[in-house]
Amino acid sequence: MAHQSICVSALLFLIAQVLTVPESNPVNTHVTPCQAHSKLNDRLDSVEKRVEETVQKLEAELAVLLDTIQASEWSSILNADTAGPAVDILDESNVPLRT
Repeated sequence: MAHQSICVSALLFLIAQVLTVPESNPVNTHVTPCQAHSKLNDRLDSVEKRVEETVQKLEAELAVLLDTIQASEWSSILNADTAGPAVDILDESNVPLRT
């Protein structure tokens, strides 16, 4: 679920960036509908390419994170079959007192 929300957020961010890019040729103010349609398609193609690249990078990072979590040093901590967490980070009884 988090992966999908990240992808959607990245998509919206990239679309906003592409749509806010100023026109490269402000002198030609008369644009036919076909030219406008073509420009829009070009911009959408660039957004699609950037989104695909971003999703690929996020998938690679997610794969690395999953591999790290599934590694042997983490599996004992995250295993649901154990009686409890190996280290209780909320337990204040083992916190050394500062002087």
